[in-house]
Amino acid sequence: MRAAIYARFSTDLQSDASIEDQQRLCLRLIERKDWRAADTYSDRGISGSSHLRPAYQRLLEDARHNVFDVVVAEGLDRISRDQEHIAAFFKQMRFQGIPIVTMAEGEISELHIGLKGTMSSLFLKDLAQKTHRGLEGRIRKGKSAGGITYGYDVVRNFQADGEVSTGERIINAEQANVVRRIFEDYANDLSPRAIATQLNKESVEGPRDAGWGASTIYGNWRRGTGILNNELYIGRIVWNRQRYVKDPNSGKRQARMNPAEEWVIEEVPDLRITDQDLWEAVKSRQLDTRSTAISDGIKKLGRTKRARHLFSGMIKCGCCGGGFIQVGKQYYGCSSLRNKGTCDNRLTVKREDLETRVLSGLKDQLLHADLIAEFVRAYQEEYNQLAGAIKRDRSKAERDLIKVTKQIDRIIEAIAEGMFHPSMKDKVTELEAQKARLENDLRSSERDTPVLLHPGLADVYKEHVANLTEALNDPSAKAEATSIIRGLLSEIRLIPEGDALAIELVGELAGLLALGMSQNEESHPKVACSTVMVAGGRYQRYLLQLTLSRV
Repeated sequence: MRAAIYARFSTDLQSDASIEDQQRLCLRLIERKDWRAADTYSDRGISGSSHLRPAYQRLLEDARHNVFDVVVAEGLDRISRDQEHIAAFFKQMRFQGIPIVTMAEGEISELHIGLKGTMSSLFLKDLAQKTHRGLEGRIRKGKSAGGITYGYDVVRNFQADGEVSTGERIINAEQANVVRRIFEDYANDLSPRAIATQLNKESVEGPRDAGWGASTIYGNWRRGTGILNNELYIGRIVWNRQRYVKDPNSGKRQARMNPAEEWVIEEVPDLRITDQDLWEAVKSRQLDTRSTAISDGIKKLGRTKRARHLFSGMIKCGCCGGGFIQVGKQYYGCSSLRNKGTCDNRLTVKREDLETRVLSGLKDQLLHADLIAEFVRAYQEEYNQLAGAIKRDRSKAERDLIKVTKQIDRIIEAIAEGMFHPSMKDKVTELEAQKARLENDLRSSERDTPVLLHPGLADVYKEHVANLTEALNDPSAKAEATSIIRGLLSEIRLIPEGDALAIELVGELAGLLALGMSQNEESHPKVACSTVMVAGGRYQRYLLQLTLSRV
């Protein structure tokens, strides 16, 4: 048997060497079983609570292609610590006829999935509670719960027991001067964008390697993020303002605000950088800014969430990776160039031209013969499934109707022979109502019969795809169509090529379009698979390059 080895470690629990340790133990088991070692799949520094791990996903893909016959791991918790994910992994391996064998549990069965999955989930929950409790203890002592705040340095001292102290800070004098300068400039009516641009021009080192940005300075006043909202600068630690939950679909963490009564606030006057008057002046200007409506009747700052245009928030610069934002009413341009001055991409694109060109490229590919065939196949499969369900329901209704009719006839015959009881009347009434309901169901099933596949359905598909742009301009269908397209695209990259911009589409839609692409046809877009980092793991994504589309 070909044995695949899976190994994983988490940065907060184990070292990089543990991968080799797990592989060595698995190889011993393979030798004892007289199996043959196949490929090794390793995820380093990724939590077991996430299924968006590159090696784990590759293991699933290879299982579907019959690359190995058995999966070997040190323990079931190495494969996953999430009940849902471990159960899904077990089901997929069982479907492929691939057993799972671990050093700790032996061959995995449904019993292991239930017990070990529950234990792993409880372990993660217990670990999170203990970590949260320990961090709160640090805050209560006036120490940091983690991370480095701009303007401060971390202090490491040896304690009496030989352990290194954690959570202690001291003010970084050079960075503290920058913090005061930002507060003073903002209080003197300079915008966060202007402040960031000037700091980048002077090559002032910022909190991140990407340089200063307007959001780095302004942040979010509700969440206490950004230089201007960090209360540590006035000698106050505010902790547990928000919590993070992981989206089960994307694996990305999302911040959720905690109630104010759950916040932990500690005074640390020795860490104050900004005086109270300057802080109050900044807060006063922020309040005035929030009270001023943005142009074109948009909702007030920080309150609008719905995308105003088809690709708002999805367009990225191919040079620096920053977003493409509106510059004026009609054009998109690189935000890093305008907000930070750190990008050389000065090309702009008209919004309508970009949307038209992207939709035109999508139409050309969606009209490929293979995609039309896939559409027809999916429709036929759905028709067969629906027709079968209707046929089964109709057969059952017919059998029940025959049974009810016979029961009514027997009661009527009994009454005719003189066997009458008052309860018979109620029973007949109940049966007559049931008979009427069944007859109505049978009439409805005749009307609900699915429409057979029309020979011209492929032409209907072509017509709808050809009218894609018109559908997006139809007020009755625009919201739904926009939501569907945005849900299938995760990113649109604009890459400078001379005085033009090449368009790259990233997301599930690119993978769909790949169904209709022949590797031998040079006129078709190029398709590749790339890996990106997300909070707690990685995930695979398709990339479609419209090499012929330029703006």
